[in-house]
Amino acid sequence: MMLSEKEVSEIREHLDKAQNPIFLYDNDADGLCSYLLLRRYLGRGKGVVVKSYPGINETYAKKVQELNADYVFILDKPVASKEFIEEMREINIPIVWIDHHDVEYPKDIAVYNPLFSLEKSNEPVSFLCYEIIGGKEEELWLAVVGCIADGFFPKIAKKFGEKNPELWGEVNSAFDVFYKTEIGRVARILNFALKDSTTNIVRMIKFLTDVKNPSEVLDENEKNKFMYHRFNQINQKYQKLLEKADKIKGNPLIFKYFGELSLSADLSNELKYNHPERMVIVAYTRGVKINISVRGENARKFTLTAIEGLENATGGGHEVACGASIKSDDLDKFIENFKGVMKE
Repeated sequence: MMLSEKEVSEIREHLDKAQNPIFLYDNDADGLCSYLLLRRYLGRGKGVVVKSYPGINETYAKKVQELNADYVFILDKPVASKEFIEEMREINIPIVWIDHHDVEYPKDIAVYNPLFSLEKSNEPVSFLCYEIIGGKEEELWLAVVGCIADGFFPKIAKKFGEKNPELWGEVNSAFDVFYKTEIGRVARILNFALKDSTTNIVRMIKFLTDVKNPSEVLDENEKNKFMYHRFNQINQKYQKLLEKADKIKGNPLIFKYFGELSLSADLSNELKYNHPERMVIVAYTRGVKINISVRGENARKFTLTAIEGLENATGGGHEVACGASIKSDDLDKFIENFKGVMKE
């Protein structure tokens, strides 16, 4: 157990007290599965996907009040603005923060992070939520989907593979599962479906709240055809970008692209899987901002050093997988800095 028994007990007490909680979760399959695990366990509450970068800004305080929430659960987000935190304090709404990022959190908030344990670890939040709900057998698939989507191969995955061989295969890593199996296809569908309109995300949540097993997601039908429409729509664009990026030479592998849709995290993950020996930098430009995804050994260290001195630049994440946001004019300087740090 990566959270202590005391921590798990405290989180369950918070859940029991919450009569109308709001779950603010990250915009990926790990965040979504974390929410679904707690929502299905509790049987009440509203989920709101957080699309703002890098974290939860003050606009979500309005959402808390609109939904008349009495508790806020933050799932898989490393940052919440001072304004959001202060507003929650002013209206006396408790915050329970379950995360696995290596960051400093505001004081006087109930934070649960395995990196703070005696034996530090950073299991995905979906894995932590699976522990919190008592490891229910019927929810194992959701935990596996969330974990492998976050690049983590949990011990429980082997158990899932043995019980569901038709969804599994010959795999040695989380990314093998993600890119080569049917349960991985579920994770990819959810990742792309989260890039849909708010209306369709709400529809997806309603569908997934009642789904009994992954086969119901894989079986395209009237209830989920909107998810497949979005998945196919995005996947077509994604495969073209991936094909283009795969041909780029050099280390680091640097891929720049424009468009209406940010796929930098997805692209950087698969490019790293395809080119394990190389550092990967994917830069997505929209307007005056560039979102950057970096994958590779010391990715966070190199990225945080590379953005030093760049105006209004932000960055963070995990040691081997992180992101940054910079001004469009600063991309060349960022790459120059990054290459310089790599050589040191």
